Amino acid sequence: MKFGKVEDPSVIDFTLPPDHPGTEVILNKYASKDKPSIEVGCAKWNKTDLKGFYPRGTKDELAYYSTQFRSIELNATFYRIFPPEQVEKWYDKTPDDFKFFPKVPQLISQFRRLKDCENIVEEYLTSMAAFKEKLGMIFLQMPQNFAPKSFPDLENFIEQWPKEFPLTLELRHTNWYNQGDVAEQLYHLLESHGISHVITDTAGRRDLMHMRLTTPYAFIRYTGANHESDYSRMDDWLDRIAVWIDQGIQGIYFFVHQNLEKASPLLSAYFIEKLNTRFGYELQIPETQSQKSLF
Repeated sequence: MKFGKVEDPSVIDFTLPPDHPGTEVILNKYASKDKPSIEVGCAKWNKTDLKGFYPRGTKDELAYYSTQFRSIELNATFYRIFPPEQVEKWYDKTPDDFKFFPKVPQLISQFRRLKDCENIVEEYLTSMAAFKEKLGMIFLQMPQNFAPKSFPDLENFIEQWPKEFPLTLELRHTNWYNQGDVAEQLYHLLESHGISHVITDTAGRRDLMHMRLTTPYAFIRYTGANHESDYSRMDDWLDRIAVWIDQGIQGIYFFVHQNLEKASPLLSAYFIEKLNTRFGYELQIPETQSQKSLF
């Protein structure tokens, strides 16, 4: 089963939990009076996954995608380390204000589990450096069986991570959050090294809604259920973002997934339009070629 997927989304309580008290503390500590940067994007630009998004005859999917969105959570880098020359081609195809948020390769996170991977990290970051100013935040996703017993490995990896590459971390083992002393140790580690903390919003794993920011930047991975609740869930996020803006958050990175990915651009368009209306942004609203509503 796809991560977090449930058979009947209508039985899930999608209410956003209250923020962890530490979130307000961290936002107040780094509060900015400027309007925060907001990026909304999908996880992929592949035409097969985003079926129906591209106009007929589109030959370069990234070039078109980047006319509709300003950012992407780049999952392609999870499966392989691309040579810098390929990254430069992606750089050249996108507008000046476009941002890439690439995932750390599975060779580092899944296979090596953060151990004995210094040379691999160096190779990967050499590649990512070719994004230059279009590099957003790098995204490290650990497997579900990466438990708190591996804290020393996580700590060592984070301590060695080059600070010039912004990093955000997603943990999926529930014990990181349901054991208070473990959670506080984790939050302290991330805060002290300026590492952001992914919030994973998916139907079957509400235990991952920790609502604990560790930097003045929120990185949210939202997985819709291809269900009518997807819209009301988005509305709840708008309310939470309003709170964070009042508290001085500096950046919000919101990436939309769906169990059926072809609906991701449509749901993103809804969210972006609401952001623009409510908070006075002028973000590009992606065009949808064949669909106006999910339902």
